[in-house]
Amino acid sequence: MKIKDILKNADWLDKNKVLRANLSEELRKKYGFRSIRVRVGDTVKVMRGDYKGVQGKVTDVFPDLGRIAVEGLMRKKVNGQEVPVKVHPSKVMIVELNLEDKKRKEEIEGKAENQVNQVG
Repeated sequence: MKIKDILKNADWLDKNKVLRANLSEELRKKYGFRSIRVRVGDTVKVMRGDYKGVQGKVTDVFPDLGRIAVEGLMRKKVNGQEVPVKVHPSKVMIVELNLEDKKRKEEIEGKAENQVNQVG
């Protein structure tokens, strides 16, 4: 059974788990946690595969497929049309977070405070 068949019938919590990516070392030190769900606008760096080393913003998230599209990653179809390459979030590292969303900013800052309180 393919992952996209499993995700099609999965609930939102399971889809969120699949759409998580690791944070860069600087962001880990700053916020105190290792990974977070990828969102449109985050800047990521591809760590594995044919596009290793490419850095760009996330242009689209496909929860039912468990994949993301990164700016600058395109491939040509047989008819010449260019389409975005869909990458699994486990193959990327988040370099910069998109904090324009007020709820996400509060969530990240709350998580960071919680991590500091647990350690100290």
